[in-house]
Amino acid sequence: MNHAMPAPQDVRDVYGRRYRIGEDARELTGHSRGWQLWAAWACMVAISPLQYSFGTAALGLSADRGWSTAATLWLLAVFVAAQALVAVPAAWVHRVRRATPTQLVVTGGVLSAIGLLALGHLDSYAAVVVGYSLLGGTGAGLVYAACITTSARWFPDRRTATIGFVTGGFAVGAVPSIFLLTQLSHTLVFDLTALAAVLVVLVAGGLLKDPPRYWWPAEIDAQVWAIDRKLNRSIPHNAPAVRHYRPGEAMRTGALPLMWLLLAISAALSLLGIGFVVGYGVDSGFGTAVAAAAAGMLAAVNGLGRSVAGDLSDRFGRRRVLAAVLMIEGFAHIGLVAAGTGWAFVVCAMFAGLGGGAFYAIMANLVLEFFGENSLLQNQAVLYSAKAVGGLVGIGAAASLIAAVGYRPLFLGAGLLGVLTALSVRLLKQPGRPALPVRPQLGTPVAGE
Repeated sequence: MNHAMPAPQDVRDVYGRRYRIGEDARELTGHSRGWQLWAAWACMVAISPLQYSFGTAALGLSADRGWSTAATLWLLAVFVAAQALVAVPAAWVHRVRRATPTQLVVTGGVLSAIGLLALGHLDSYAAVVVGYSLLGGTGAGLVYAACITTSARWFPDRRTATIGFVTGGFAVGAVPSIFLLTQLSHTLVFDLTALAAVLVVLVAGGLLKDPPRYWWPAEIDAQVWAIDRKLNRSIPHNAPAVRHYRPGEAMRTGALPLMWLLLAISAALSLLGIGFVVGYGVDSGFGTAVAAAAAGMLAAVNGLGRSVAGDLSDRFGRRRVLAAVLMIEGFAHIGLVAAGTGWAFVVCAMFAGLGGGAFYAIMANLVLEFFGENSLLQNQAVLYSAKAVGGLVGIGAAASLIAAVGYRPLFLGAGLLGVLTALSVRLLKQPGRPALPVRPQLGTPVAGE
């Protein structure tokens, strides 16, 4: 017997935030909302070798094709820039419903596979720039934007941990290919990862579907969730936005430009580790096996640590945890310089991965809590574009500097910059609120809708 779905209700909490109540995920998609989470994660896993395996592949690519190390690493720098800049138009396309999540993810997955095949088969540097850096970067950006947006919409009650888990797949998924690249030919590894990318995005990407706007799980009382710190652990330390800010307004507050700068620096430091830890390990005499182990641990912890950091930011405050993970990232880079043994190098790489991934999810949620939800996708896209600058500096410019001064001065300088960036987090102030400790702001209306 068919049961009609109850009419959804529009509910508001004490802050004026909207919730669409009464529609079950199973009625909307045929599955629980957990399917959306795992499908998005699987798609991110499938494309992760494009970025996180590149540092391991770079040494072989440089030797086999006669490219300089700097030229080889510039391929990754341009890839990262393309991936980050695609976030802005992809967010707009997704918001205005010009394309479904499945269309964005499948298109992105096919382009990602083309990027992997270009790395494996093309000898022309210009052709690899187009195939891997531009097409592959665009594909990764489409998958990334669609997956985090869709999963976050299905888990509005656990946004930070959800974004952390899904983006973590973008790192974790590269671990097998990192080790395979040390054992098999690059062409074979990239062929296998390209095939896997296409198969996964066709299957898992086909499951992705957006919920209605403002959708909220019916089993959670939205009005109680907004004020009950037992139900919503983020309440004591993370106050909601005072009002909704459009991108131009958010920029004029000064908070979004500062957040953009912090993300650009943090991304540059994170990408420095991703791009160069293998070359640094080999150059330091630790051998290919230790260098690959360092890269694998960096990628694994980079991915696995994001959800944990998201949960901690709920409990202890986003800015406090953000400063902590950036401090870890900075000291880990200094540790890579001081490491005197292979195991110490691997441990420092692991901590560099922990600090180098967690800030993405925390900052994505800070955008919501600073500037509201009406222009959330656009504001997040503006922030994420900082990764493009981070890629050009942390990989491209760094490759040229390493050729001139070596690894140690660069990693030491990066570590000190990371510590300074962590200390600068205290300058981030929520627009519209006095510079006081964050307290529950019950009854504060949200204006400007």
